[in-house]
Amino acid sequence: MLTSSTAAASRTRRALIATALGALTLVTLVVLSAGLGLVSISPIDTVRALLFREGVDPQHAAVIWTIRAPRIVVAALVGAALAACGTTLQAVFRNPLADPGVTGVSSGAAVGAVAGITLGLAGSLSWGVPLAAFCGALVVTGILHLALRTVPNGGGATLILVGVSINAFAGAIISILIANAENDALARGAMFWMSGDLELRDWGHVLLAVFPIVIGTTFLLTRGRHLDALTLGDDVAHTSGIDTGRTRLSLLLATSLVTGAAVSVSGIIAFVGLVVPHAVRLIIGSKHSYLMPISMLAGSVFLVAADTVARSAFGLTAIQTGAVCALVGAPVFLAMLLRRRA
Repeated sequence: MLTSSTAAASRTRRALIATALGALTLVTLVVLSAGLGLVSISPIDTVRALLFREGVDPQHAAVIWTIRAPRIVVAALVGAALAACGTTLQAVFRNPLADPGVTGVSSGAAVGAVAGITLGLAGSLSWGVPLAAFCGALVVTGILHLALRTVPNGGGATLILVGVSINAFAGAIISILIANAENDALARGAMFWMSGDLELRDWGHVLLAVFPIVIGTTFLLTRGRHLDALTLGDDVAHTSGIDTGRTRLSLLLATSLVTGAAVSVSGIIAFVGLVVPHAVRLIIGSKHSYLMPISMLAGSVFLVAADTVARSAFGLTAIQTGAVCALVGAPVFLAMLLRRRA
């Protein structure tokens, strides 16, 4: 039988191995992804272009740095953000099947983005749709904050019910906006965004998302002890000297900020925040000082891989990144659900 020190050492060793493998996988994926596409670039030339930006065909360097690199960076940022938010919500709600969409923040961002698209901001202002999506997420964050202040002891059930209401309300607004779009092109653009995709992402989108994601995830990374306590229940958290109401509120607001920033540049991408933390938890356990950073790394790997498949595996056929995530995530989610029911 393992002693506590032996178990801790084993957990640390697994975490280090998982981190090393994840980092190696992410670097390999970045190189492969930057070289794949209609213009194929060899791995050696890709590395040269990424590291030195010289010694390669200028056209290849332009393709990598102007088109592919920002898309890869956005995928890595969004994957890490959604995984961090999923890890946090699963601890807050004490439910491994929770994900960022449960709070309704993703739906709020969707309302903003669809409104921006149908109003024509996508054509008149390059940052119009991401900014509109971010504003929608912030509105929902305010609603959640108000709900928690109104029902301070409502716990996770209140948040889930508020999220269900927001999702239903947002779905109705989105349907109205799309049905009343000025032309079919705007309606198709809104529907395409709803599926989640990283096409035509540029460095402006990276700048829009990077600061709120970095700030929010940094806060979440420092709350490992609080997340561990909340996972064990409010009574345990109280005995550990943690103000559960204030802690839950701060975690929710940070999660809303990060989710809104991610969705504002990627559209609705499901299952990353659900599947990735659960899979990592099965490997390294539930200690959040390990679970959070490794889930973020795994989320980046997952979404970069999904976007690479969406962009290069089907030739000229248009496949959204969110569709690839759903094709992988939906069966995994079903397996997780049946496993919990067994």
